[in-house]
Amino acid sequence: MDQVQALSRNRPCRVLTIAGSDSGGGAGIQADIKTIERLGGFSLTALTAVTAQNTLGVSGVWPLSAVAVQAQIQAVVSDLAPDSAKTGMLADQAVVLTVVEELRKLPQLPLVVDPVMVAKGGERLLAPDAEDAVRALLLPLAWVVTPNLAEATVLTGRPVATKDEQLRAAQDLVSMGARAALVKGGHGQGASVDDVLWDGHDATWFSGPRLATAHTHGTGCTLSAALATGLGQGLDLIAATDRAIRYVHAAIRHAPGFGMGHGPLGHQLGQEPLF
Repeated sequence: MDQVQALSRNRPCRVLTIAGSDSGGGAGIQADIKTIERLGGFSLTALTAVTAQNTLGVSGVWPLSAVAVQAQIQAVVSDLAPDSAKTGMLADQAVVLTVVEELRKLPQLPLVVDPVMVAKGGERLLAPDAEDAVRALLLPLAWVVTPNLAEATVLTGRPVATKDEQLRAAQDLVSMGARAALVKGGHGQGASVDDVLWDGHDATWFSGPRLATAHTHGTGCTLSAALATGLGQGLDLIAATDRAIRYVHAAIRHAPGFGMGHGPLGHQLGQEPLF
């Protein structure tokens, strides 16, 4: 019996994802659902926005109202009792404030915050007031926050490119209120991808070969969903992070090659067993 089967043999953990929709299926709540289910969890959702997008980019975004987001979260929590949660795209300040309001009612729920702020092309995805709300209000609720280099730069207000800067950023994010921070190096340069986890006491580095591929759409969503699933299954932070990173790497290797731009991952991993 493999690790995932052992963790979910009684019942799958319930993972709530609060995120936007990706019509191309590669990122957002679609990637979260695929990841959670592949890793032995049961996905619960609160949709924050509808987007029109494909592998070439985003052509439209329609945020849902804060009232609609709140109603989804309350409906899920009142009946289905999630074991963990993650946030992704939160659309605007009103949604951020509503999500914070609801998550404050669940202080014991392991929460992964994926601070979706900057697109691959460098475009900012949140208004400045929403960024401020994420930084000041959502970050202190996070059991772990998972920014890429650009998002870590926005959150900390300082450049983040080198390994030393990654570690400093992770430490800054914990000092800002998060229990732990995983600063990812996937958007960096070099032959290896280096991610650093700071838990307030110790730094743990995760390194692996950089794969030469354009099919990396949704890696951040996938990693944070995998991490939330691991925490919901009772894995400790380092074990959950290690499994999440290895899952993303395997999903990149199994990318189906769809689209003319940044293609989606192969979340099902073909016939490859789970670790």
